[in-house]
Amino acid sequence: MSYRIEVRPAAARALKRIHPSDRKRVQGAIVLLGRDPRPTGAKSLRGRDGMRVRVGDYRIIYTVRDDVLLVVVVDLGHRREIYR
Repeated sequence: MSYRIEVRPAAARALKRIHPSDRKRVQGAIVLLGRDPRPTGAKSLRGRDGMRVRVGDYRIIYTVRDDVLLVVVVDLGHRREIYR
């Protein structure tokens, strides 16, 4: 069963600012979230709804809506900046 992926505008802007080689890896990870929204290594966030997955030095913050088979990419960025 495949999930639809929705990327919020803030996440899309952040994706454009990432170096092209890293951008490709992050985009690949986002596509994989459509197949498996809770991959090995994904963690629930504390104090905030959603989950996060690591892609090198970058983090993808997202929520999963199982009722409508939807993964919403809320934000993404470098690990030193994303949790602020």
